[in-house]
Amino acid sequence: MVFFIALINGSICFAMDWKDLHESADQLTVLEAVARSESSPGSIEDLYTLALVYLNDYDHWKAKDIFSAILGQDPSRFEARWGIAECLRREHKKEESVAILGPIIEQYPDFSPAYITFAYIRYIQGQFTESIALTGKVINQGKRNVDAANFLRAHGLYAAARGMLAHYGGPWSKAVNGASVWKHLDIIQKLAPDSAVVNFGVGSYYLLIPIAFGRDLKKAEQYLLRAAEKDPRFADIYVRLGQIYQIQGDEAKYQIYLQKALSLDPGNELALDIQNGICKFICFSSEVKK
Repeated sequence: MVFFIALINGSICFAMDWKDLHESADQLTVLEAVARSESSPGSIEDLYTLALVYLNDYDHWKAKDIFSAILGQDPSRFEARWGIAECLRREHKKEESVAILGPIIEQYPDFSPAYITFAYIRYIQGQFTESIALTGKVINQGKRNVDAANFLRAHGLYAAARGMLAHYGGPWSKAVNGASVWKHLDIIQKLAPDSAVVNFGVGSYYLLIPIAFGRDLKKAEQYLLRAAEKDPRFADIYVRLGQIYQIQGDEAKYQIYLQKALSLDPGNELALDIQNGICKFICFSSEVKK
């Protein structure tokens, strides 16, 4: 593992190779990460990896405790500060998360995970242009400089935000932004066709694209079911799956999937938006069966 030495507040600090640690965490189970951490007590790198594995396992409470413990050992670890911000995002405490992310991005502009967390928040807040700008910075950093999972997320979230601009825009916006959506989904399909993020993005595309531009509910269902198989705790998948059945006139199945999403994440913004009829992220309740 590669390190570099930096002088922070008059003390020597060994910076972590965050990209390698993120990619290592994506290959580990919780048990493997726990064993690695226990075999090297005091290793901040192994603690950080364990926290990332807990995030992957949807246990942001344990991850948050570990990130806090890292900061207790070394308050200069901006990677752990990002980890706290990501946990706050998952707790739907968006403004608290943003307050941490802003300084990290300003001080460490190459740390792509902070941009992704910030971009998710801006997307949920309906600030789609800012979400595009944030994910665009990660995309522009290039695949070599970003961990694989966050590179996929950057393209997927960029496509989603472009899709929202297309939805709310006029004919020109639908044409330009719609083409951009597929361009970025196509990129990540070639990189990781089995990824839950990729299958969710493509499935959502075939569901949300207007009928006149090629909506395909069969393809949408196939991709979203594959996404659920790859990541069964990704709540957003079930919201979009439910909407397929709603369009098809199966209200009971729609409600089952919507409630499944909320059982996984009671504060899920996509599920609550659709359930409450706010429809910032596209509803279909007024459509007839297609």
